[in-house]
Amino acid sequence: MPSFRQIHYFLAVADLGGFTQAAAGLFIAQSALSRQIAQLEEELGFALFEREPRGVRLTPAGAVYRDRVATIPKTLAAAAEEGQQLARGESGVLRLLHSSTIPATSLMPVLDRFAAACPKARIDLDRASSEEQVSLVANGNADVGVIRLPVLRRDARVRFVELQPERLWVACPDDHPMAKRASVAVASLQDELFVSAVYREHGGLARVVTDLCLKQGFVPKTARIVSPKTSMLNLVAAKRGIAIVPERMTTLGGTGIAYVPLSDDGAQSVCALVLPLQPTVLGQTFANIQLAADRSTAN
Repeated sequence: MPSFRQIHYFLAVADLGGFTQAAAGLFIAQSALSRQIAQLEEELGFALFEREPRGVRLTPAGAVYRDRVATIPKTLAAAAEEGQQLARGESGVLRLLHSSTIPATSLMPVLDRFAAACPKARIDLDRASSEEQVSLVANGNADVGVIRLPVLRRDARVRFVELQPERLWVACPDDHPMAKRASVAVASLQDELFVSAVYREHGGLARVVTDLCLKQGFVPKTARIVSPKTSMLNLVAAKRGIAIVPERMTTLGGTGIAYVPLSDDGAQSVCALVLPLQPTVLGQTFANIQLAADRSTAN
C-alpha cells in the first residue's frame, strides 16, 4: 500500500509540474524524489506521469489518482486536530447526569461556563436517581453525576465530591397560613400532609426530610398522593399537601405555590459530584467549573 510520504511527494510533483521544482519545495534531493515516485508507480501498477523536456504531465490514470488522493493530507490534518482537541478537552461529548431534585435550570450557569471553556464539546444531559447515577458513572455509562446525598449505594470505582449545603424550604399552597411567614420550624409541620415521599430505605431528599422530622419527634404524615420527583410541586399547587424542598427547587416557581425557608439550624441538604476514579477530561473540566462556582457562592 502506498505510504503517505509517497502520496505527498506525488501531489507535490503534480501541483508544481516537475521533479526539479517539487524537490526544491520539499527540500529533498531530486534523485530521492524520483525514486519514491518510481516505487509508487510500481506499487500501483501504472504510470503516473509522462516525462517531457520541460517537466512532467499527468497520465490519464495519474489524473484520476490525483483526484482521489488530493484530500488525504487535509483529512489527516483535520483528524489530528480533532484528536488534539479531544485530548485537551475542547471537544467530544460530556455525559452528565442529575437527580430530579437538582433541576437542570440550576445547572445552566455552570453549563454555560463549560460551553465557553470547551466550545466544540457537546453536552448530553439526562436525569437519573442518585442511586442509579453511582452505578452509571462506575460502569462508564456517564462521565459525571450531580446527586443528592445521602446515597446508600457505594462503589469503589467512584468518588464523591461534596458541594456547599443548601437551605431547605417548605413548599405550600399560596393560600396556606404559613405562606405569609418569614420562616417556619420543622416542628410546626407535625400536622401537615406531605406530598413528598416519606421513607428511610432510600437516600436523597426523602431520607433527609424524614430524618429531619424524626429529630423533632414525629413521622411525616403522608398525603393520599405522593411523589419523590419534581411533580410533588404540582401536588402542592393542587392543594394536596406540602413538601420540603432544597433551595434549587424553589427556582422552579409554580403558580399557586409559596416557598418559606425552614428556620432550624440542621435544615440543610447537600449535593455532590460523582466522578470515576480516573475522570474523562471533559468530566474533570465540568467538575472544576462546578467547584469553582460553588466556592464563589460560598464566599
